[in-house]
Amino acid sequence: MRFILVILISLLVLAGCQKPAKPPPSVRESFQLSVVTVNGPTTYYVTGSDEYAGFEYDLARLFARDLSATLGREVKLNIVLVDNVSQVIPALMKGRASIAAANLTVTRAREYLVRFGPTYQTVRQQVVYNSESRKAPKKISDLANARIAIPAGTSYVDRLNDLAANVPGLTWVEDVNSNSDELLERVAEGSLDFTIADSHFVAMERNYYPNLGAGLDLGDADDLAWAFRKNGDEWLYQQALIFFARIKQDGTLRSLIDRYYGHSERVKQTDVTGFLVKMKTVLPKYAALFKQAEELTGVDWRMLAAIGYQESHWDPFATSPTNVRGMMMLTEETADRMGVTDRLDPKQSVMAGARYVVMLREMIPERVPEPDRTWLALASYNIGYAHLEDARKLAARLKLNPDAWADVKKTLPLLTQEKYFSAAQYGYARGGAPVHFVESIRTYYRILEKYEQKRSPLLPGFNLVSADFERAAELRP
Repeated sequence: MRFILVILISLLVLAGCQKPAKPPPSVRESFQLSVVTVNGPTTYYVTGSDEYAGFEYDLARLFARDLSATLGREVKLNIVLVDNVSQVIPALMKGRASIAAANLTVTRAREYLVRFGPTYQTVRQQVVYNSESRKAPKKISDLANARIAIPAGTSYVDRLNDLAANVPGLTWVEDVNSNSDELLERVAEGSLDFTIADSHFVAMERNYYPNLGAGLDLGDADDLAWAFRKNGDEWLYQQALIFFARIKQDGTLRSLIDRYYGHSERVKQTDVTGFLVKMKTVLPKYAALFKQAEELTGVDWRMLAAIGYQESHWDPFATSPTNVRGMMMLTEETADRMGVTDRLDPKQSVMAGARYVVMLREMIPERVPEPDRTWLALASYNIGYAHLEDARKLAARLKLNPDAWADVKKTLPLLTQEKYFSAAQYGYARGGAPVHFVESIRTYYRILEKYEQKRSPLLPGFNLVSADFERAAELRP
């Protein structure tokens, strides 16, 4: 009965949305694809590099590209931003966009209002708590009489409504002014006892707030999908079906999911805590070196800092049992190749490490797009280019994509198995190590992107070539 009431209320509230429901211009006529979404790390945001990003944004951009190929003319992507999730479907129904792409969960209530496309991801709703101040909730009754807030208009409301009838004292606030990111921050700070968020988002945010605990799951897994107007453009809907079928089959969707979420659970929470501490206490001593290296190579200083942390925890005197040394843990061979005279000199080490990353990235075939190009280069930094090529060839043999990190990271660990390394040109390799190396760097880099500003270049457009390295250094004041 409660569920039906929620549906009726939703229908009454949104009924007004259908009166002025003038559909947006047809994509085939306007060559514009309007997509409504919200600002957030899983949907659409501007990175520290002043570039648009977000899982939903990239997905929509790929769809616009497919539509351009079909129509033989460029289709421009038009992002329509609303303040929160509760406004997404009303905006779609008012005709402000042709598609709603905002990590929307497919629910029965929403299916009364809109038409969903194919499922592109499956998630679980999780109760999130502060692990420093309370124990993990084991059952729903543990949430009674607690301070709980959830974003207004989300599917979490329906789930809690279903549970509340059997749990005395279970109350919550539907916050119209806060998104999941903000509510998770409040839980981490201790001003809120619990919130609810999707599992993939929780895994990502725990890298920024390591004291967040993922408690019990609420109900069964949920499907995420794009929403379309029920009386909308049928041609566009059919094109979306074709698009999702293609990206599921050719691995594009798998690579996109890996780009945003594949590294989220690779680093332990204790490691994240240690990183956040050293980011405040140790990194300031060496940030200028990483920024200088970016000036000379074009490699984001935060990426170089993430590599340096993974290699040495920013210890310029670090030395491994195999005599790999320094801030960027250079081998003797690499140091000689980069002209390093003292591997324990942090300036020489950082500059050489940056130059080495550039060199390895340029060795990756030009057809490989970013960010896969960088992830493959970093794997090569760890294991060597020859073994990376063995893993890429193995990916091709296994009908995976040798140009996608999401697939190559599956084949690298196989180089420890005789049936695979016996057929590889360069033989056995500890292929699990570069996977951990790259995924850890990805995590640290995302954290630095959140907390550290991108450097504005002193020499715009300059990029390092080995012959100009010392000359460029002389140009600096």
